[in-house]
Amino acid sequence: MLMIVGVLTIQMVDGLAKHLSGTYSPLFISSARYAIASVIVLPIAFAVHGRKIFPGEQIGANLLRTVFIIGAMTLYFLAIARIPLATAISAYFVAPIVAVILSMLILKERMTARKGISLVLGFAGSMVILQPGGALEPGILLALGSGVFFAFYMIASRQAAQGSEVLKMLAFQCVIGMLLLVPQGIVFWQAPPPADLLLFFLIGLLSTVSHALTIYAFRLADASTLAPLLYVELLGAAVIGYVFFGDIPGLTTVLGAALIVIGGLVLLQRRKTPILPAA
Repeated sequence: MLMIVGVLTIQMVDGLAKHLSGTYSPLFISSARYAIASVIVLPIAFAVHGRKIFPGEQIGANLLRTVFIIGAMTLYFLAIARIPLATAISAYFVAPIVAVILSMLILKERMTARKGISLVLGFAGSMVILQPGGALEPGILLALGSGVFFAFYMIASRQAAQGSEVLKMLAFQCVIGMLLLVPQGIVFWQAPPPADLLLFFLIGLLSTVSHALTIYAFRLADASTLAPLLYVELLGAAVIGYVFFGDIPGLTTVLGAALIVIGGLVLLQRRKTPILPAA
């Protein structure tokens, strides 16, 4: 449930980013997103942890997950500036497949029948919506690249979440991400009017909430369990695309979404044993 709420929240971020991309460079939007998230997270981290706001362990995994999520976010913002949200998210859904494969190779996680069924249903649903077969647009290639980066982010997050405190991980990601994105923010700088400043603030706030939820999720479940739940993002993308950008879902989108929902429900079936040991 944490993962589902987290990925649906990030779709609100993507909708705001697509709206702002009509005026601002996606590279400036991604830079502003991390700068604002840092302004939100750092005071909270200082209040809770004092000067020790960064994790003292799993530094390599935390650095890698930050680099991977920055790459995924930047490529995705470039993609949605060119193609509809539902199309971009369908191409991006190479991420769960790559993540499940990596989780078995790197984290030695076990593939179960439930995980496999959920993965197949989610992939089938996204392919029904995407309807591949024609020439790939540059925007679709950017979304595919974003999905690969996000798959590696999921693996690094699973590793980092086992030994790091959530708020410290979030502070590290925001600050390092902001520093890495400063050059492109300067190059593509535009002074936003007050109305747009509110939208940029919402992007930073919702991003912070989404990342906090997903970090908690990785503390509780395997990456291969959480990966297929990314397909739920397509439902959010379809709704936001319809309400705010006039992208009307067709029959194939509805059928694909139904497959995705069923795939998510397979994973959400109650376990016989608790995830965490009793106190």
